Amino acid sequence: MGRLIKWLFYLAILAGIALVAYAYVGPFFGVDFSPPQTEIRQPVELDGS
Repeated sequence: MGRLIKWLFYLAILAGIALVAYAYVGPFFGVDFSPPQTEIRQPVELDGS
């Protein structure tokens, strides 16, 4: 059981390193992580009392 937990721990560490590497290297391969930016206007009614 300890061997399984150890391998799962190593796998989680490697997955975290891979995710960080993908976040840094992704834009060099054309991956765009920025959200689409659009302007949103909504009317607001203020209570004047």
